[in-house]
Amino acid sequence: MAVSLQKGQKISLSKESAGLSSVTVGLGWDEAKQKRGLFAKKERAIDCDASAILLRNGVLVGKEDIVYFAHLKHSSGSVIHKGDNLTGAGAGDDEQITVNLSIVPSDVHNIVFVVNIYQALHRNQHFGMIKNAFIRIVDNRNNTEICRYNLTDDYSGCMAMIFGEIYKHNNEWKFNAIGQGTPDTSLSELANRFR
Repeated sequence: MAVSLQKGQKISLSKESAGLSSVTVGLGWDEAKQKRGLFAKKERAIDCDASAILLRNGVLVGKEDIVYFAHLKHSSGSVIHKGDNLTGAGAGDDEQITVNLSIVPSDVHNIVFVVNIYQALHRNQHFGMIKNAFIRIVDNRNNTEICRYNLTDDYSGCMAMIFGEIYKHNNEWKFNAIGQGTPDTSLSELANRFR
């Protein structure tokens, strides 16, 4: 049975699933129903984009260490983005990123999973307009969910979100449920937080 995490909780992936070598990070969200006036025009769908930021010795060294919809695979082959979902419609994961823990470069100790709203400022959209957001870690050997973190805070005004991170500590892979909203309006702004 998957471990349900609260904001700020950490779990040892290595201990929960012995011999773990490859995981899928599933991220999901739904658009909340918005109240509209009688003559209000239909708003655009909220396009959330998930990304993985690989930190070398705690910092982002270069843009090649960001895996997202326009750069789907890290040069090491250890992190692969499964593709962009433009609307978040449907049940289950909206976007998935696989991580082969056995081939993550030795100087990468943190892989941070973030989501930003595409053109949030231009479209006047924010995470207060999103509901049912979650991040989950799945063991790829048997498709078993190891842990899940459902984000429940009010993120009104936040255009980007740091969902969580997989990190290595004492030769053990762990997961940290972060759930931190930010006012960053693009992936590059969000990435600058890790430089």
